Amino acid sequence: MKQQYLIALDQGTTTSRAIIFNAAGEIVSQAQYAFTQHYPHPGWVEHDAEEIFATQAKALAKAFAASGLQATDIAGIGITNQRETVVVWDKKTAKPLCNAIVWQCRRTAEMCDQIDQAGMADYIATTTGLVLDAYFSATKIQWILDNITGAAAAAKDGQLRCGTIDSWLIYRLSGGKEHITDYTNASRTMLFDIHRLAWDEVLLKEFKIPDHMLPRPVKNNGHLATVATDIKGLEALAGIPILSCIGDQPSALFGQACFEAGEVKNTYGTGCFTLMNTAENPVKSTHNLLTSIAWVLDDQVTYALEGSVFNAGSAIQWLRDELGIIASARECDTLAERVIDNGGVYFVPAFTGLGAPHWDMYARGTISGLTRGSNKCHLARATLEAIAYQIADLQDGIC
Repeated sequence: MKQQYLIALDQGTTTSRAIIFNAAGEIVSQAQYAFTQHYPHPGWVEHDAEEIFATQAKALAKAFAASGLQATDIAGIGITNQRETVVVWDKKTAKPLCNAIVWQCRRTAEMCDQIDQAGMADYIATTTGLVLDAYFSATKIQWILDNITGAAAAAKDGQLRCGTIDSWLIYRLSGGKEHITDYTNASRTMLFDIHRLAWDEVLLKEFKIPDHMLPRPVKNNGHLATVATDIKGLEALAGIPILSCIGDQPSALFGQACFEAGEVKNTYGTGCFTLMNTAENPVKSTHNLLTSIAWVLDDQVTYALEGSVFNAGSAIQWLRDELGIIASARECDTLAERVIDNGGVYFVPAFTGLGAPHWDMYARGTISGLTRGSNKCHLARATLEAIAYQIADLQDGIC
C-alpha cells in the first residue's frame, strides 16, 4: 500500500499556509504567503476575501508541487482558520459583496450597545456561551446587510451566502457545492446554540439574518467536501476529499494533545488564546471567559473554556511596521535584553479593544511611564511584558 499523506491548510489572520505531512507526522513540504491588512477607519480591520482564497490556493499549489507527490498519494485535506471573521458573497458568482470584516474589527461596538440595552446579553451568554461583543460574527454580518447597497434585499431573496473563513474556503474549493461550517467556528458567531448544536432562531431574528444565508453546521471529522475539478491552479488536486475542519484555537488545543478535562494550552500568534478542555461539560465562567465547542468527533461533543487576548504578536508587528524601531520580530527580543527592566514604561496594546477578562470594546492602545531616558529598548521590553501580563489575566481567570 502506498504511503498516504495529509494536507493541512492554515488560514490565519496575516498569512495563508499549506503543509503536507507524511504518515509519521513529519513535514514533507510547506508554503506560506502573507496578505494585505486593511484599516479603512480607526478601529476597523478588513481583509480582501478574494486575496485570502488566492493566497491559500497559491500556498496549496506550491506545497504540493514541492512535495513531488501525486494526487493519489493524498488521503485528504484538513482546514483550520482564523475565527469570527466573516464574508458575505453572491451564491451564484461566489463574489464577495465587500471586504471580509475581521475578528479584530470594532465597527459594530455601538450595535452591541443597542442589543445590550434591549436586554439580550444574558440570553446570548446562556445560549451561545459568549459575551456580547463586536469580536464575534453576528453584528459583522448585520452591518454588511445594513450598510452595503442592495445586500438586505438580496439576502431576503436568497441570493447571498455568508460564513466564517472556513465556509468561504470550502465553498470555493468545492466549486460552490458545499456551504458548511464546523461546530467550532459556528460556536463563535454569537448565533449558535452550543447546547442544541443549531442556529438559534431568536438570535437570527434579533440580528436580522435570514437562516438560508448561513452554512450547514457539521462535525469536525468526516468527508465534508471534495476539491472541484475547475479550480485554477489546483487542477492536479481535483477530487481530493476535505476530511476535517476546525477553528484555529480549538485545533491548537487538540494539536497540543489536551484531550482530558482540565488540560490547558496557550498559543501565541496575532493574539493569545488560553483554552481549557472541559470535556462534555459547557462550564460557565465566573471571570468573563467564554464557553465554546472544542470539537465534535463521531457525535461526541467536547467543550472548552477560553480566554482571548486580541493583540500579542500584532503588538510586535506594530513596532516593526508602524513605528519602524525593529526590522524583524526577533529584534524585539534583542532590544528587550539590552535593558535590566522596562524603565517604568508600560504598554497596553488595546489597538482593537480589550478581550477577556475586561471586554472593553472602546479601549485603545496606551503607553505610560515615558521619561526623557526612555528608549526603544524599554518599549520593546514593555511590549513583551504586555503579552505576559495579558496571559496572566487569563490564567488567573481560568484557575
